Amino acid sequence: MVKAANASVGALLRDWRARRHVSQMALAGEAEISTRHLSFVECGRSVPSRALLLKLAEALNLPPREQNRLLLAAGYAPLYQAQGLDAPAMVQARSTIDAILAGHEPFPALAVDRHWNLVTANQSLHLMLAQMLSQPLSPPVNVLRLSLSPDGLAPWILNLPEWRHHLLGRLRREADISGDADLQTLYAELRAIAGPILLRPPEVTLGIAIPLRIRSPQSGNALSFLSTTTVFGTATDITLSELTLECFYPADEPTRAELLR
Repeated sequence: MVKAANASVGALLRDWRARRHVSQMALAGEAEISTRHLSFVECGRSVPSRALLLKLAEALNLPPREQNRLLLAAGYAPLYQAQGLDAPAMVQARSTIDAILAGHEPFPALAVDRHWNLVTANQSLHLMLAQMLSQPLSPPVNVLRLSLSPDGLAPWILNLPEWRHHLLGRLRREADISGDADLQTLYAELRAIAGPILLRPPEVTLGIAIPLRIRSPQSGNALSFLSTTTVFGTATDITLSELTLECFYPADEPTRAELLR
């Protein structure tokens, strides 16, 4: 990934074409321009219009943050804004997030940002974490680091090889798709944490999904969860578009019964 803040339009386009495994000819065809024109843009011999850059960004499936970066590199105003969740314009969105998490009680649910830092969580998750961890959490909390750390949740996860394999695979895909250097760094860090390696096909629940199996801090029984991911599909704000809600559902009746109690 091109890291320099003042990277040229051409360097950014070449980098994203390489990431997406798209040839110059294929991208030119998607953008309905000649290969020669695209070549001139990439080498700096032609100044692309704002409309062309947005067409190229769409063809390369660039995230909103990276679309802004491409436009700024060419001297254009960014397309998307980025506000904090505490901004007045985000009141309704924050209310929606809180409603989803609260409505998921008594099962755990949380919201994370693009780097997997905890934004908020429901009471069920806070209670569970308080019983599992010897020290109270202090922000910022990276939930992937917390999950795989020997000082975090790893000792409580009964199927740690499967869950670790799942989390690292998901993180690597997200880093590749987004081109985010911080996610690449996080992946390298978590991969370096000593942990069990998956040596056989992963355990699945009902033949459809990898569960999260943890030891209950109250009863000592095995709790099994399936997780779902929710995003704001029509968000035009970068902060909101990069927010992910993770909701955990009981994967079996004993888990459901214990949490309902």
